[in-house]
Amino acid sequence: MYQVIARKYRPQTFTELVSQEHVRTTIENAIAQNRIAHGYIFSGQRGTGKTTVARILARCLNCANGPTTTPCGVCASCVEIAAGNSPDVIEIDAASNRGINEMRELRENVRYRPARDRYKVFIIDEAHQITNEAFNALLKTLEEPPEWVIFVLCTTEAHKIPATIASRCQHFSFRSVSFEEVFALLEKICREEGIEYDAEALSVLVQAGEGSVRDSESALDQAIACCGNRLKAEDVRALLGSFSLETLGAVTEALAAGDSARMLAIVDDLVRNGHHLQHFVRELARYFRNLLVSKIAGDNRRLIPGSEQERARLADVAAQFSEQDLTRYLQLTLDLFRDLQFSLQPRLHLELGLIRLVEAGRLVSIEQALAEVGDAPARAARQAKAPAPPAKPAAPEVRPPAPPAGPQGLKARIAAALHEMGLAFTADAVEGSQMIESGNELKFVTAMPLAMNPAEIEQALAKIQAGKFRIKIVEGQPDGAAAEPEKREPAQDETSRRALEHPEVKRFREVFPDSEVRVVRNLKE
Repeated sequence: MYQVIARKYRPQTFTELVSQEHVRTTIENAIAQNRIAHGYIFSGQRGTGKTTVARILARCLNCANGPTTTPCGVCASCVEIAAGNSPDVIEIDAASNRGINEMRELRENVRYRPARDRYKVFIIDEAHQITNEAFNALLKTLEEPPEWVIFVLCTTEAHKIPATIASRCQHFSFRSVSFEEVFALLEKICREEGIEYDAEALSVLVQAGEGSVRDSESALDQAIACCGNRLKAEDVRALLGSFSLETLGAVTEALAAGDSARMLAIVDDLVRNGHHLQHFVRELARYFRNLLVSKIAGDNRRLIPGSEQERARLADVAAQFSEQDLTRYLQLTLDLFRDLQFSLQPRLHLELGLIRLVEAGRLVSIEQALAEVGDAPARAARQAKAPAPPAKPAAPEVRPPAPPAGPQGLKARIAAALHEMGLAFTADAVEGSQMIESGNELKFVTAMPLAMNPAEIEQALAKIQAGKFRIKIVEGQPDGAAAEPEKREPAQDETSRRALEHPEVKRFREVFPDSEVRVVRNLKE
């Protein structure tokens, strides 16, 4: 009868165990020093070797040559434990045996000595599913069991184990297995099974396992059944429903070009080919995560699971974007994945989500926006000094008489320059305002403040070469009946003084000189 790869290549000794060196070293030393605990908790994600290590521990303790760290593998105890039918190694599935009655039966079983071996080992899988009442029934037995009994509780959710139970056991946390270790294991299995493979195909299988050895081995078994003795990356991706870097890269190409239409075409292609849209978004989130890590940490093998070629391609794509952009893309993709879980129209949500990514790429930081506001006068002056294009031959121009000197004459020259620049709206607003010249400041009192554009007025000043002025717009009647509202400052208590002297507040008031600080509150009060 055929035996699946995950069972066929299951480690039988500590030397065959993949990763988990911290667990292996501690247990081997405990066996060598005869310091065996009566209770263990093995926790960690699925497929990392918790039950496997529990069985190896049982073999080491009950081997005919033991207790030993290297069981022989040929004695009756080793063979029966490996096959799962040893009378003294009892495996209990707590998912289906979680009640108080089952724990009472276990407690009665503990009283009897092993039928043949040194120790009676109870391996309880999914131990976190045991009810509180059942844990309470087991508590006293777990605290003071007979000398021939050892409990091993395996769980993926250690936080659900009651503290009263955990305090009576030694806890080992199993880590997810690295990409390189699982890749090397799959290569070894393929060589022993006579399977030809592409490195990229194995990379897809390892990534599908997400750190779980058993999941990667199961995916390999499925790929062999589908593709035969030759594994190709495109066939494996089609089998597992995963997406290549080229497919995911189409999204980043559209982002780099700011092409929303391309995003709609990507969604249409996914729908036409029958892809699962939520699965695509999950893969896209992982892709953006890898791009962000590549941007921040570079070519770090531990942080980016994948082959050397994949890491190089990720680095090339990440170079096109800033760290802030990639962070924003990742967050938006995670939000999109959450929304798709409850969406009745997944295509609509995906199209909207991808277009949002394009729009997010056009955002600028607040620092850049403030810098552009501060550079606006200088930029306007440069534009004003730029040589104008040669004018087309036209009828002789009738120039108005030169405006008189003085403030009103300067206002007329500004208005005339604005008319020449084609800014009639601002020119009319200037003509209808009251201009007050004070040193290097020009204050315009107007009933239409929104029609006054300080940058355009500065361009007009540069055009007539009237010098640099600070432009100030004040809402009021041009005859001066409504004076400029006086700036109000908060009462100068200690809190207000410290707030106004803060460097960020000072910088903001320099960039926005007309701003007012009216109220200062102490949030601690």
